[in-house]
Amino acid sequence: MSSWTPTKYKTANWPSYNTALKQRGSLSIWFDPEMVWTPPPTGKRGRQQQFSEAAIQTCLTLKVLFGMPLRQTTGFVESLLRLVGLDWTVPDFSTLCRRQKTLNVNLPYRGNTGPLNLLIDSTGIKAEGEGEWNARKHGGTNRRIWRKIHIGIDEETLEVRAVEVTTSNVGDAPMLPELLDQIPPDQVVGSVTADGAYDTRNCHDAIAARGAHAVIPPRKNAKPWKPTSAGAIARNEVVNASRYLGRAIWRRWSGYHRRSRVETKMHCVKLLGQSLMARDFDRQVAEIQVRVAVLNRYTTLGIPITEAGG
Repeated sequence: MSSWTPTKYKTANWPSYNTALKQRGSLSIWFDPEMVWTPPPTGKRGRQQQFSEAAIQTCLTLKVLFGMPLRQTTGFVESLLRLVGLDWTVPDFSTLCRRQKTLNVNLPYRGNTGPLNLLIDSTGIKAEGEGEWNARKHGGTNRRIWRKIHIGIDEETLEVRAVEVTTSNVGDAPMLPELLDQIPPDQVVGSVTADGAYDTRNCHDAIAARGAHAVIPPRKNAKPWKPTSAGAIARNEVVNASRYLGRAIWRRWSGYHRRSRVETKMHCVKLLGQSLMARDFDRQVAEIQVRVAVLNRYTTLGIPITEAGG
């Protein structure tokens, strides 16, 4: 038999995608002179905030993009404002550090017209400790702390629609209902695709509660569940289909391999830094959310449209 020939793909919208790649290096897409830098009075007693949430997020976005400490970020934003010709006051490093802990990061996304097909996965990112080379060479120390990032992306637009950050001792499956809760109730969810670690009753019940179809491969020794809920009934159908067709054919038939797109998005998150600069957990959550907002902005500028070649 002849060996299997992999399918070759080519980019169909290369001119527009090339323009989008160049725009990612422009500072104008991260800094809008028309933004509300100073928030309006709240009417409450006490000192009013001098900087809006958008101003703090803009500074932290530039910090994440260029991997700068807080003091260097302040100097960079000051020089940028002088070049633009604005006399705005720049928050100092202590203000950025304090506001980062309670920052409500805005995750921009375009959305799609049809049902949302959600792809879910998780990964770990280092928070404290030596690098991988030092750990392999000298064994490392016991103080190596990791955080887990749980994200759900839109299959069509490749935008992150839900993100959760936990400690390393939290499993993958318990966070799937939390990710689904971040999707607006009026948003129709068509399917939820995840790996075998999410093959639990709570996950299937949460997906069925949103009226979505679960694309989760059952475990190799999976047994049918008692059909006590809609999620259990749908999961039993997947078990029977995988037994009848075989696991390889079922994955291809169900479109399970689309999950590789969320793994690619996880790689993009780590391209902005293999470790976190913040040391407080709440600030680490804000730092990861700012990274996700940066990736969504990149995706909004343009993504490649590929098609199978001859």
